Amino acid sequence: MSGEPMNKAQATRVSFEFFPPRTPEMEETLWRSIRRLESLRPEFVSVTYGAGGSTRERTHATVKRIVQETALTPAAHLTCVGASREEVNEVIRSYWEAGVRHIVALRGDMPELGAPYHPHPQGYQSTPELIEGIRKIADFEVSVSAYPEGHPESASIEADIELLKRKVAAGATRAITQFAFDTECHARFLERVRRAGITVPIVPGIMPTTNFRGTKRMAERCGASIPKWLADYYIGLDDDLETRKLIAAYVAAEQVNRLRAYGFDRIHFYTLNQADLTFAICHVIGLRPEHVPVPAQ
Repeated sequence: MSGEPMNKAQATRVSFEFFPPRTPEMEETLWRSIRRLESLRPEFVSVTYGAGGSTRERTHATVKRIVQETALTPAAHLTCVGASREEVNEVIRSYWEAGVRHIVALRGDMPELGAPYHPHPQGYQSTPELIEGIRKIADFEVSVSAYPEGHPESASIEADIELLKRKVAAGATRAITQFAFDTECHARFLERVRRAGITVPIVPGIMPTTNFRGTKRMAERCGASIPKWLADYYIGLDDDLETRKLIAAYVAAEQVNRLRAYGFDRIHFYTLNQADLTFAICHVIGLRPEHVPVPAQ
């Protein structure tokens, strides 16, 4: 892996994604990770929203605590699923009152795994409608999703790009991509997006592969491909966590450097609430904390 000039490293902006904890032990792990990654001064950190709005209260509590107890800028995920417009609007207003100024607006998935999407009869019918609703309530920054390999329910990449264009027209200011391990796929997607006249930042999402079995399951659900070279790396390592950690760090750092070579200046890390791998990659690309935090245990 070749080194990168420091001026280029310093120009790379990063953001981190967390999910709300389900247990006291998971909450401790989350907050150790937040504290460690806070020192890298990310552009923002996002907190996910469960299928069908199933983590609504926990997401709100986590985001509110980030506002109150850290110097981080939080972005709260919000979906259209399983709620009326007024219920969603109430969540939007509560975020603003809590000091949140950034929402990641998503269509969302149904609570039943694999079930086809059905909008709430009295709810927002699509992500562009949700963005318009957010903008009417307050002047939020709004990020949205994008799919370099295509959304699994989409007819084509062209349809995905057209939808992204509608999201931007409704007020989206950034698109964060679904993870894709074929880095050239991100480059091709960016080229097509720019040809379509979409000028907002396209931010590649980076997924750690430490738990490779789990990564494969996620990839199957979201339509992301697993290259043979990546699968081959993990052959025979089901019971060897330490080696998987080293490989995952190498794979992710290599991908980030390749993405930067293609001109991407922002990177979004799906941390899975584990700080060490993300911190190591940021160190490799030249991001340095003001002080060296204690590693999460």
